[in-house]
Amino acid sequence: MKIADKIITWARTKSPWVIHFNTGACNACDIEIVDALTPLFDLERFGVLLKGTPRHADVLLCSGPVTRQIEKRLIRIYEQMPAPKFVVAVGTCACSGGVFHDCYSVKGGIDTAIPVSAYIPGCPVRPEAIIDGVVKLLSKFEADEKKRRESK
Repeated sequence: MKIADKIITWARTKSPWVIHFNTGACNACDIEIVDALTPLFDLERFGVLLKGTPRHADVLLCSGPVTRQIEKRLIRIYEQMPAPKFVVAVGTCACSGGVFHDCYSVKGGIDTAIPVSAYIPGCPVRPEAIIDGVVKLLSKFEADEKKRRESK
């Protein structure tokens, strides 16, 4: 592994940049995601920064079910993210479709369109659960990188 790759891996695990995307939720989970970024819960203490473009993001925080109207946009945003990229499904709707599951325009959870790295269930999800899910995702990523380096 090159030294540049090691630095990039270290930077991504210590300071992940996230982008938040609402695929059609009722906004309760969106409010909780924003709440997790406020000074009260301070997700930034783990180095997490909210970004406005997928080209700069490492983690995609999705809330809401995948609708037929939003599916192509979600896939396009996912494809614009640099590798390695992670997707976190925030809320019951993002995990399984939730209360919108049998609606005519809803396809289901986020995993019907793109691969999901972590699921954070709840309706709405508490900020503490979001922080816990992101921290566990980062520790999993760090462990995977360590295994990958040891196997080489």
